[in-house]
Amino acid sequence: MKTQVICAAAACAMAAGLAHAQGPMTYQPSPYIGGDALFWELDPEGGGGDFDSTGLRLRAGVAFNDYFALEGHLGTGGSDSGLDLDYLAGGFAKGMLPITPQFTLYGLLGATEVEFDGADSESDVSYGGGGSYALMPNLSLDADYVRYLEESSYDFDAVSLGATFHF
Repeated sequence: MKTQVICAAAACAMAAGLAHAQGPMTYQPSPYIGGDALFWELDPEGGGGDFDSTGLRLRAGVAFNDYFALEGHLGTGGSDSGLDLDYLAGGFAKGMLPITPQFTLYGLLGATEVEFDGADSESDVSYGGGGSYALMPNLSLDADYVRYLEESSYDFDAVSLGATFHF
């Protein structure tokens, strides 16, 4: 498991280096911050019943151009049948595909650590995708789906809806 996290972090670092090494940059890196409602679900294997709830997620990142960004996620909150999400923390490489000047699709690949109810934290390679719609040049509405953990005994997924402010 730790090997997967190290490999994902190394891949993100190499992708950032490649994005920077592409020659003279004509694009100024653009930081952003966002907040989301996090609709999470813990799905145990073997039919033990799903746990789902709503929490909050903060995102922050830097877009290096129109196609690549590095992004971090911090989330918490929500409880279902006594199962509480203490926290999630992840780092992602974000590949973006502008469809129109206002609408962009994106994919996420990275690593996340998650802890429930003070139990031991779990970490895993995480992946997902979503879309962003620019309301104004510095404000967008966003929606995404992320598989944060994929363990042998359960999966932890979330759908998020929120807004992002671009500096």
